[in-house]
Amino acid sequence: MSSSELQQLYQQIILDHAKYRHGASAEPFGVFDADGAPGLRLAESHQVNTTCGDEITVRVGVRAGSGTAADAAVTDAAGPAPVIEQFVWRGDGCSISMASASVLADTMTGLTVPEAEALVTTFRDLLRSRGTIEPDEEVLGDAAAFAGVSKYPARVKCAMLPWVAFEAALMQVAAASAAAVTPLA
Repeated sequence: MSSSELQQLYQQIILDHAKYRHGASAEPFGVFDADGAPGLRLAESHQVNTTCGDEITVRVGVRAGSGTAADAAVTDAAGPAPVIEQFVWRGDGCSISMASASVLADTMTGLTVPEAEALVTTFRDLLRSRGTIEPDEEVLGDAAAFAGVSKYPARVKCAMLPWVAFEAALMQVAAASAAAVTPLA
């Protein structure tokens, strides 16, 4: 596939995700309600790109690792890694930011938190590269389509906005989890 054909494919992926917003909520988020999902830690983050007005709110649900064989490969001293079980978002903005949120929703659900954090770092490195890093489609999946965005610094913020919101929500989950296991003095 020629470079031009690949660019056209990437543009089509972005346009498709902008039009058919995977993981997007049509309704405003309600109050957190994890009663029906014991052990699920919920968090959300609202981010705004003040440069262009894009806005996004990402809500994630993370469950402690189940200890199943699938989780056994990613463990730490605390046991199996937590898994991203729910991902939903609402937003308004340009095609790039909305497509990025859609790709993010498809990509993160089912990953462990360490896998998701590594993917955020890989995506951030790609976008900061100004086109010097070739995207690894095996690692990034449809997120590789944003490689061309890295050549336009003003658009990098658009593509990163949902990922920054996701990352902030994960930090909230981690903080809540740490607070839940920290003994009171």
